[in-house]
Amino acid sequence: MPNYLTPGVYVEEVSSGARPIQPVGTSTAGFVGIAPDPSIRPHEPVAINSWSHFMRVFAPDPAKTESTHLAQGVHGFFLNGGSRCYVVNCQDENQLTGNRKGLGALETIDEIAIVAAPGFTSAAAYDAVLNHCEKMEDRVAILDGPQSVDSINNLTKVATAKATKKKDEDGESSSGDGGGLRPRNSDRGYGAVYFPWIVGRDPNNRSSLVPMPPSGHMAGIYARTDAQRGVHKAPANETVRGALNVSYRVTRQEQAELNPQGVNCIRFFPREGIRVWGARTLAPAASEWRYINVRRLFNMIKESIAESTHWVVFQPNDKDLWMGIKRDVSAFLTQIWRQGALFGSTPEEAFFVQCDAELNPPEVRDAGKVITRIGLAPVKPAEFVIFQIGQDTGGAQTEEQA
Repeated sequence: MPNYLTPGVYVEEVSSGARPIQPVGTSTAGFVGIAPDPSIRPHEPVAINSWSHFMRVFAPDPAKTESTHLAQGVHGFFLNGGSRCYVVNCQDENQLTGNRKGLGALETIDEIAIVAAPGFTSAAAYDAVLNHCEKMEDRVAILDGPQSVDSINNLTKVATAKATKKKDEDGESSSGDGGGLRPRNSDRGYGAVYFPWIVGRDPNNRSSLVPMPPSGHMAGIYARTDAQRGVHKAPANETVRGALNVSYRVTRQEQAELNPQGVNCIRFFPREGIRVWGARTLAPAASEWRYINVRRLFNMIKESIAESTHWVVFQPNDKDLWMGIKRDVSAFLTQIWRQGALFGSTPEEAFFVQCDAELNPPEVRDAGKVITRIGLAPVKPAEFVIFQIGQDTGGAQTEEQA
């Protein structure tokens, strides 16, 4: 308190105590792959804000460079609604999985929320990208299914980094995956896989139609959905811009086998065109993390709270602090609920925040800790829409159920 010595009127600015929690971004992507010019800025995360920016950096002389899966993915990202990404140029898969090369270079970029390695479909590449996202816990992996498969049944088999080797007819060593395998499970849903590849115009040669890995286009769809609806909206039933066809036309019966296995299909429909027709993660089918929008929503909430509550550190660990934490977190989650991301007709039904003496007894406070428990009821997608139709004596009767 200042000392008042002269009689008069004094006006003081008094803090209200509220420290709003700001939501972090969810649409910045990180791409790892082989650039059109592999010699340019290798193993360095380069911020890219447009397709023309990518070409200026990684293909300064387009006439002397060829298109790569990385270029196709970055082009698809911006074409489908992406606005910012980081690109790491690697010469081969060994550099992709290297500790401080490829994926390792993305660990220092906090704003990345989506990671893709377009065109890399080996068991080792799948495992490396999933390991990276599971380690960071603030981003999800978008993985490409194999470019071709011997059968849909083979696609549902799980690929492992210890895939056995066999000799082909020419005596060369090759992976014995039987025509392309599904990535391993990610128990907490830090990855999603999409099949099949799409067919579109090569961004480096517009007169040529080529098969392209879908991960870059999907990253753009994630960003577009976030901007239009929010991270809680599943990035599904969305048009894939730039896709003129698919490399394999999945049937309804085939998707019935793939969907429970966490393989998201890109389907061709005669009237709707080419659309994303799946929203599953690589978590087990019975897991609470089986939907990609739920995983990404929790990622956003976790990081937003962590980044906006640094003020708590070294504060007196008493009831005033507990009330301040509860107030700020509850205000943030109320905002998230109003956006439609949490289920419930009232905030009390949608979430709870507990920070009190029960969670913070003397032994916890003596250890220098303050514990807050948060429970959320996320909105999940209407994956199966069922119309039950019957008749009564008065005519037709329709009951709608979602």
